[in-house]
Amino acid sequence: MSSDSSIIRILTVDDHALLRKGIAALVNAEPDMKLIAEASTGMEAIKQFKQYRPDVTLMDLQMPDMGGIEAIIGIRNEFSDARIIVLTTYAGDVQVVRALEAGARAYLLKAKVNRDLLETIRAVHAGQKRIPPEVAAGLAEHTGEHELSTREIEVLRLIATGNANKEIAAQLSIGEDTVKRHVTNILAKLRANDRTHAVTIGLKRGIIEL
Repeated sequence: MSSDSSIIRILTVDDHALLRKGIAALVNAEPDMKLIAEASTGMEAIKQFKQYRPDVTLMDLQMPDMGGIEAIIGIRNEFSDARIIVLTTYAGDVQVVRALEAGARAYLLKAKVNRDLLETIRAVHAGQKRIPPEVAAGLAEHTGEHELSTREIEVLRLIATGNANKEIAAQLSIGEDTVKRHVTNILAKLRANDRTHAVTIGLKRGIIEL
């Protein structure tokens, strides 16, 4: 550990080695930052956080064994003051809400890393929160809408993988009429024209993943 308290000590968590390498190059070129540890899975992230106690953690959402949101919850259960920035390719409002509810302080799209990462790290280290305008716009667009229930999300996920109502009913051990009711509710809540449109919206907003 560095004895210089002015240095922002950073943990980066991502399952793509190339991205971690790029972030390391960006961070280590700055006089006030140092990359102190890396992880490629959510489980590893929790372990590395406990060992190194970084000032700021950069967290990917989609990873093997344990996703970023579960890792954020795991870290913040033990270290409530952990300052975590979500780095992701997903701008979907549902993913953003989940990350912020889990305790993330900022949300940054990977496409904007070169431009915004360093400033975001300094802002979060200083106690600020950061959400990019395009992500905030997505949040505002869906404010006040009815969320899908857990069962409706299950049904939408099965629709996305090509299952008909009868197959969904069999897999969830419910009646076909019940499935039809769920589908009707899903279309209404997502303001979707049909099943395919509902799946497209669900993927874009981060409600489901394939």
